[in-house]
Amino acid sequence: MHSSSHIDLHPIGASLPLRAGIGLKTMHFSQILETLPDVGFFEIHAENYMVDGGPYHHYLTRIRDHYPLSVHGVALSIGGEDQLDMSHLNALRRLLDRYQPESFSEHLAWSSHSDVFLNDLLPLPYTAKTLQRVCDHIDQTQHHLKRKMLLENPATYVEFVESSMSETEFIDEVVNRTGCGLLLDINNVYVSSINHGRDPHNYIKALPLNQVDEIHLAGYHTQADSNGALLLIDHHGAPISNAVWELYDFTLRLTGKVATLIERDNNVPTLHMLATEALIADVHLRNARGDESTPTLLMEQAS
Repeated sequence: MHSSSHIDLHPIGASLPLRAGIGLKTMHFSQILETLPDVGFFEIHAENYMVDGGPYHHYLTRIRDHYPLSVHGVALSIGGEDQLDMSHLNALRRLLDRYQPESFSEHLAWSSHSDVFLNDLLPLPYTAKTLQRVCDHIDQTQHHLKRKMLLENPATYVEFVESSMSETEFIDEVVNRTGCGLLLDINNVYVSSINHGRDPHNYIKALPLNQVDEIHLAGYHTQADSNGALLLIDHHGAPISNAVWELYDFTLRLTGKVATLIERDNNVPTLHMLATEALIADVHLRNARGDESTPTLLMEQAS
């Protein structure tokens, strides 16, 4: 029986504020320190900071003095068939110990095989064997880091015939067995649901929503597959679509307010535009908790 309930996990400390944050981009380092924009937190990709020194740490140390921090890993390969890379885990632990972020998360995916690292996050078959492996890897990660991790639901374009459970059933089992939390990527839900012909609202309702500790919002790219059918690509290079905003509001009605990240990794706009999109998400969060004292003012500022 897998359970992290008995593990003496290091308390993360203060949780992320129940506001919207943005990804920390190198081209914005100086401007952030000069202007201290009104955003809830910053999120970094762990792998960009797995070095001992240099300008990345110089700026992150100073920015961390002013803002809460979320660390998001993209290369641990939680779903991979191989053993976890201990050098990667050790580097991750050093990074988390150094900055003491309010949140740490990773993907439900695999990105390496033997000594080959793939520049992509690939889906898993949802079987009992895969479930055991993912739970083992999460248990090992949480033991090694001595802290709770959040697991992000994937964006998928293909599905495995051998899957014996749905994605939501698989995620629910993983969360229950390991004690990890859930990073709910609303854009991934929408992309996968449209690609596989499912209702994204039903997907949301089937998740362990009481374990959602962070939400991601992003934009997608639309194209056609080889048969001419609509295919959505999770590319983080566009503004958030109206459909994803609607799904976000639907989710917040079920979860209550949750710290939310605006993801933008391609076609990165100005810091002001990112902070404005975060401000719009703050309006949605404010409305979700029934506080209607200033949403109109906020929306006017964001327009």
